[in-house]
Amino acid sequence: MKTIKVRITLLEEALGMSTTSKQIYRDYLAEKAPDAASRDEEIERIGVDAVAEKGRTVFPKDENGTPFWWDYQLKGFLKDTCDGLRDFSEYVKKEKRLSKWLYKRTIDKLIFTSPRRIMMVLPAGGKMGLCERTLRAQTMQGERISLASSETVPAGTLFDVEFLCMDESLEKLVLECLSYGRHRGLGAWRNSGKGIFDYSLS
Repeated sequence: MKTIKVRITLLEEALGMSTTSKQIYRDYLAEKAPDAASRDEEIERIGVDAVAEKGRTVFPKDENGTPFWWDYQLKGFLKDTCDGLRDFSEYVKKEKRLSKWLYKRTIDKLIFTSPRRIMMVLPAGGKMGLCERTLRAQTMQGERISLASSETVPAGTLFDVEFLCMDESLEKLVLECLSYGRHRGLGAWRNSGKGIFDYSLS
């Protein structure tokens, strides 16, 4: 086994990937409403989706409002990046366990991320924001345009994460994926350059 301890620093803002929870907003309305009847009336009148700003993606936060990544989101980054590396990385091309049919299984069973909550540290004076953009999709009915909104954390945000490789030979994969982070980052809308990062071993 091999443990790789990494500090990641965002070079561009990153966008949240978690959907808003209807239950959170039910709880919010319950706290604001004076009684259960008025709470239900409020939900019925405007709908939970309206309060939740339907379609927005966010960062999960702890009890102090500090944003974090879930461990599985970093594992998802490894899968997404490994898929891209297969086009040009000689190591990934030659490693049978990282073939088109096996790479997800290999990462799921042999690479683990921790801690469960990977807490972010925003730069001095840095604040969370919003990124709103249009999304275009070609459908059978023609091109459709919709609006998307995501919470953001600024460039300079950093966090520490550990990758445990059950097979030490997979350390090379983790390091190649992290190096690729300068080109394809973390979070939503990363194909636009959002969430690119640099890393250092600790």
